[in-house]
Amino acid sequence: MADASVVRAAPRQYAWIALMWIRAALAYPASFWTLTVAGAIITGLDFVGIAIMFTTIDTLGDFGLREIALLYGATGVALGLADMAIGSVEQIGHHVRTGSLDTMLTRPVPLLVQVCADRFALRRLGRISQSAVVLAWAAVPIDWTPARVAVTLMMLVAGLGIFFAFFVAFSCIQFWTADASELANAFTYGGNTMTQYPLTVFPREVVLSLTFLLPVAFVNWYPSLYVLGREDPFGMPSWFAFLSPAVALALLALAALAWRTGVRHYTSTGS
Repeated sequence: MADASVVRAAPRQYAWIALMWIRAALAYPASFWTLTVAGAIITGLDFVGIAIMFTTIDTLGDFGLREIALLYGATGVALGLADMAIGSVEQIGHHVRTGSLDTMLTRPVPLLVQVCADRFALRRLGRISQSAVVLAWAAVPIDWTPARVAVTLMMLVAGLGIFFAFFVAFSCIQFWTADASELANAFTYGGNTMTQYPLTVFPREVVLSLTFLLPVAFVNWYPSLYVLGREDPFGMPSWFAFLSPAVALALLALAALAWRTGVRHYTSTGS
């Protein structure tokens, strides 16, 4: 019963901490809006670069610009939401080095809730809104059916779960190394960068690794093929398009295991 009550209280406790940081950010509205708009512009340059390529080519990996925009927007929204919600978990190494993790452990709030909500950055809405605009533009010519709408929503939710798991699992490495946030970035932001493009630009071996080893392909690639009405160029089963939620749940379970293992391993800074 105690564990169940902790789980039920966690969202409310997370919201309280996040709201505190939101109020702090909005106390300086000029700074907040400058950073938010700047974030949207900077991340938007990624898609501008892709669009510029299409002034000299018609397709990239046999995919048109709007098709790539669907991939880009879906992974961008999923990563942006995960980054805003729990991106602060990447600072676990800082908490370990400074000893602030010891203080968090004494509070009656789950450690993961505190670490994820710490310094909640609402300004990351700039990145999310930019990706959402690209996704909406990509959606215009698609012949929408209830099934395609459902798969698109499933893709965004499952993509959020997959990146959520990546943030937590790879940040746990810092319980042992204390300073490996860049390693986590290689899998979170690096995975986002790879899935912005059609996987047909990569060798088959890379696609297999992104499917079965680091399954970032389920963030947007397989569901997008269904939404676009395209066959898989690598001959993967068509039902892979519906597998993203199962992949997300499996990765979240592994991330939870990694987190519990890391916390049990932690023995304070000794200072």
